[in-house]
Amino acid sequence: MDSKQRKVLIARRIAQELADGDVVNLGIGLPTMVSNFIPPGVNITLQSENGFVGLGPTPPPGEEDPCLVNAGGQPVTILPGGAFFDSVDSFAIIRGGHVDVTVLGALEVDAAGNLANWMVPGKMVPGMGGAMDLVVGAKRVIVATLHLTKDGEPKLLKKCRLPLTATGEVDLVVTDYGVFQIEGGQMVLLEKNPELTVEEIRVATEADLVVSPDLKDMDVTGL
Repeated sequence: MDSKQRKVLIARRIAQELADGDVVNLGIGLPTMVSNFIPPGVNITLQSENGFVGLGPTPPPGEEDPCLVNAGGQPVTILPGGAFFDSVDSFAIIRGGHVDVTVLGALEVDAAGNLANWMVPGKMVPGMGGAMDLVVGAKRVIVATLHLTKDGEPKLLKKCRLPLTATGEVDLVVTDYGVFQIEGGQMVLLEKNPELTVEEIRVATEADLVVSPDLKDMDVTGL
């Protein structure tokens, strides 16, 4: 698989985790792709921490509204019934537990459900944004990330080394290698990329893996 196919695999699999009626926040980057793969008949409400609900699809080229962007500054549309509000109300929604699912990227995630996704010491960063609030406030936290760094190092660790976004909040991790559930301080491999063996996934994962007795292959059709 090339890089684009790997990201599509991740986004498409996460979309299967969303249920009809969910209020969902998608982080910048790879997580925004999830909205392209919502199953038919599943109606979700997308919330953006910069102040609106009812995000629609990416506008066609040339039809972007510079005043209508998501939290990452990417042009978006708004669906009928959507609403705008200020940051106070937006974070009241998040901190009040009204977001059912948040999907975020990661620099590191560990077997205890700890997440590091906002900074690398010594490098310039724009700030944490709403990540800390979302990870703590959402009812369910799903991490969407490529399994390895650009240098080929594992992102799924025994213990995070970078500054944390939150502790013990991650529920599920979906990578291009597989689907991992955080459970009792362990990473449980639920599904794997059919192009890989369990042993290959173990080698690429610093965290100790528990293989589910019901392990199955991820759906890679159409990639």
